[in-house]
Amino acid sequence: MLHALREYGAKLGGEPGFKSREVRWCIQLSEEGKLLNIVPLGDGRSGAMLERCADMHGMESGGKAHFLVESAQAVALHFKPDEDPKAIDKGTRRHRFFTSMLAQAAERLPVLSYPSKLLADPTAVEQIRLMMVDKRVKPADWVTWQVGAHDPREDGEVQQWWRDWRQRDLAGNTKSDSTALPGGMMCLLSGNEVPPLAKHSKITGLSGVGGLSMGDVMVGFDKAAFQSYGLEKSSNAAMGAGPAQEYVDALNQLIRQQKEANFKNPSRRTNAMMVYWFKEHLPPEDDPFSMLYGMETDEQQTVAALAQARRLLEAIRSGERSMLGDNHYYALTLSGASGRVMVRDWMEGQFAQLVANVEAWFADLAIVHREGGDRFAPDPKFLAVGGALVRDLKDLPPATTSVLWRAAVAYLPIPQPLMAQALDRFCSALVKDEIFNHARMGLIKAYFVRKPLGKGHMKPYLNPDHPDPAYHCGRLLAILAKLQYAALGDVGAGVVQRFYPAASTAPGLTLGRLVGNSRNHLGKLDGGLSYWYEQQIADVMGRLGDKFPRTLDLEGQGLFALGYYQQLAALRTPKKDCKDSNQDGETT
Repeated sequence: MLHALREYGAKLGGEPGFKSREVRWCIQLSEEGKLLNIVPLGDGRSGAMLERCADMHGMESGGKAHFLVESAQAVALHFKPDEDPKAIDKGTRRHRFFTSMLAQAAERLPVLSYPSKLLADPTAVEQIRLMMVDKRVKPADWVTWQVGAHDPREDGEVQQWWRDWRQRDLAGNTKSDSTALPGGMMCLLSGNEVPPLAKHSKITGLSGVGGLSMGDVMVGFDKAAFQSYGLEKSSNAAMGAGPAQEYVDALNQLIRQQKEANFKNPSRRTNAMMVYWFKEHLPPEDDPFSMLYGMETDEQQTVAALAQARRLLEAIRSGERSMLGDNHYYALTLSGASGRVMVRDWMEGQFAQLVANVEAWFADLAIVHREGGDRFAPDPKFLAVGGALVRDLKDLPPATTSVLWRAAVAYLPIPQPLMAQALDRFCSALVKDEIFNHARMGLIKAYFVRKPLGKGHMKPYLNPDHPDPAYHCGRLLAILAKLQYAALGDVGAGVVQRFYPAASTAPGLTLGRLVGNSRNHLGKLDGGLSYWYEQQIADVMGRLGDKFPRTLDLEGQGLFALGYYQQLAALRTPKKDCKDSNQDGETT
């Protein structure tokens, strides 16, 4: 996993001592060094991602500041009105360190002389602070500089000054966590003999899934219990500074991309984060993960993901897109816990197999539309399936997300606990007369499809030849519910609301009584309709044999639910919309 991340990170061109940052503000100076303005960066919702910002080591010890690009607090003593005195003291020390470094650099770099002179003047610092207050700059917002049309951060001489300063400081500060430990060890990533890095840089962006806002470590040994053979800190997993920086850059970049996608679609936010990449670049329209991931809210705008995956797979198999067959995918499921990155799952494999698995996922989830007829429900995106298991998507546990993700990407069976969870939500919604959830019904169906011999018996639509009596018990309840409404109209709590839990667990004790009572309902209908319902009941009873099953286990209850749903859909006409379907007297 780390080797794949390092390979991806190497393409980003990063190096130790530099980091990409989301910078929200830029202090603009004229060519003569006069303060002009403080302007926002980015799109208004987030700042601009700036590459190669200097990243100071040993920040945990306090008192240090990053070079050139820093927070508004460190640059201009911009604190919250009610800031804690200790925080003010710490921020003041960081400001002094920041201005001191800038002054050192300005001695050799004329481009930095104007920012340095500005911050050396307390009156100018106060002017900058007041401008920040006026523009509602937050103390924690990152700030960069512009002198005329020049960006000092991108200046090659400025970057080289920072490299030289950093190397001197690391060499003279043996207590720094970023200092390489003495001695040589084999790097786990490169295979070369290197001084092992004492502490790795942090992974940022996981605060929404349990991580810390200041970042989390992927590789860390900060307690004696984690260390072995007398090795100190991260020498327990020895890596050189360069390779370690590459995997950190890769993860930060992947997380940043995923966060941007989640920001555009808030419904994609869960308690775990899935990040992925490909060995060779793919255009967005060929990305199987984009077909799989996300959640559509407008069914009319939902892309037919199954058809899209099939077209791509056929193009690979036919040789039209043969180059895609040699590509590889890599996928991580991440969350944070107590300052550490939690890798909940790791998958990699051939691109063609990924496309085949995504195609199979949508095929197995395919289910007839709740309105019936020949119409199928839209292909549900991955998080719509996960959301069908809980009241709110934010309640979906990271472990469940990981298991479901692996089932989709690697074509694994649906675990029975997930089917049980979907069934429980289905029963609850049914009793409350809520609308049918297509993704929930598709997941229950997929559970049986992925069982041995399941494909032969479980169809997206009604299967009158299904061999299991539990399925036909569910069909029978749907017919009896329709019959009751045809005879009596809306009676409030109907057959389903009153008897579904009992009928789905102990049909032998419930369905016989309901069938007997159906004679009263048949007597209230005209001859043609009464005869039609009698034929429907007789057909299902013929499939059941001599008697109803006495009780049903969990899988039997799942088949009962599918039989009920698919029979109800079959009884409806294509012309009825969801509103009309509620006139059936049962859940739509």
